[in-house]
Amino acid sequence: MSKSLFLVLLCFPLLQFSQTVNDANAIDTHYLEDQFYVGLNYNFMLNKPNDVVHRNFSYGLQAGYIRDIPLNVQRNFGIGIGIGYEVNSYYTNLISTSASGVIAYTVASSDFEYDKSKFEIHSIDLPIELRWRTSTPTDYKFLRLYSGIKLAYNFSSKSKLITNDGRTGFANSDIEKFQYGLTFNFGYNTFNLHVYYSLSDFLKKDAVLDTGESIEMKPLRIGLIFYML
Repeated sequence: MSKSLFLVLLCFPLLQFSQTVNDANAIDTHYLEDQFYVGLNYNFMLNKPNDVVHRNFSYGLQAGYIRDIPLNVQRNFGIGIGIGYEVNSYYTNLISTSASGVIAYTVASSDFEYDKSKFEIHSIDLPIELRWRTSTPTDYKFLRLYSGIKLAYNFSSKSKLITNDGRTGFANSDIEKFQYGLTFNFGYNTFNLHVYYSLSDFLKKDAVLDTGESIEMKPLRIGLIFYML
């Protein structure tokens, strides 16, 4: 599913998304904006344990629907409440293993040969935004600033390791099922900056390295988000 969403994102900037008016002489004074979105972002981990570093391209893809609810007559200020789907991958040198139901974490040593070690998360999102923009009933290119919170339910959470000997993976129950964070979207016309900063930990409180160091990582996602009616 994530491959199909990625293809949509590649083609998205080539499309012209704007509200349409059936009668060229009519002005829709009850218009709504930016109710569908797709996005691509780069994923970081903050508060990483010592010696944990990013590797490869940690990506995220998102898509969804937000109900636009204007709060003034000009319809350029309001709120948005929506639902969406998101997949995020985080590539690091943090190795996750599972044996007899016990999950362990180690930092890959310099002589350990592997291709990729990642966390892969599939989520259902609930974004809630406070929205301000410079749109009018006839102006389809405008400045926007949307900020708010995003709640997420991680319905699929996996750890995967790829080495020369093959690949292994398991459903990682240490990854928090419910996560939440702050969002900020800013831009003009088609291209808009998207930032998500997690307020909740990525892993459960009792997750530790083999050295005993706590793993209190928090995701930070930065990328582009595209809106359409």
